[in-house]
Amino acid sequence: MSHGHLFVISAASGAGKTSLVRAMLAQDPILKLSVSHTTRAPRPGEEDGIHYHFVSEPAFLQILDQGGFLESAHVHSARYGTAQSEVESALAAGRDVILEIDWQGAQQIRTLFPNVTSIFILPPSIEALSHRLNSRGQDSEAVITQRLAAAREEMRHVHEFDYVTINDNFDVALQDLMAIVRAQRLQLNRQVACHASLIQSLT
Repeated sequence: MSHGHLFVISAASGAGKTSLVRAMLAQDPILKLSVSHTTRAPRPGEEDGIHYHFVSEPAFLQILDQGGFLESAHVHSARYGTAQSEVESALAAGRDVILEIDWQGAQQIRTLFPNVTSIFILPPSIEALSHRLNSRGQDSEAVITQRLAAAREEMRHVHEFDYVTINDNFDVALQDLMAIVRAQRLQLNRQVACHASLIQSLT
């Protein structure tokens, strides 16, 4: 059994990252989403342990102090972190793991996993991003203005990523993401690990 591969997927808030990742998981049973820890309050419809592990600030800081996070970041007045044990056990079991994290976390992950595949999702325009944030109906105008300003800063880091897709058409963006996953699985080292006896017999 081959070792799993790590994918980082980042985007500005409202670019459609969560919906795209959910669709990827529905299409591919080998993919596994690492559920992040966060100190922010759950949004309507979010469930603990499925969308996030919702924890208190002291509980988060305790895990952080114990070295339990592969990466952590402070975003929009809340803390986010990726549990080391969850990711490493899934990779060891041959699962390809998706980290749905921001650019700060991506920078930290690259130092620990040099072979990570990083993908950034862009909106088709700042106007489209504003429309998506407003259509959620979850935030005040002041919060949306703050998120748009933060989004511009986040998108300035797009050049740090291996791949970029523009979520103008959801189905096309999903196909782009799945193509990246499939291409990584076809790399020689992964194919040798999966099909060692076949490749040996043919070569």
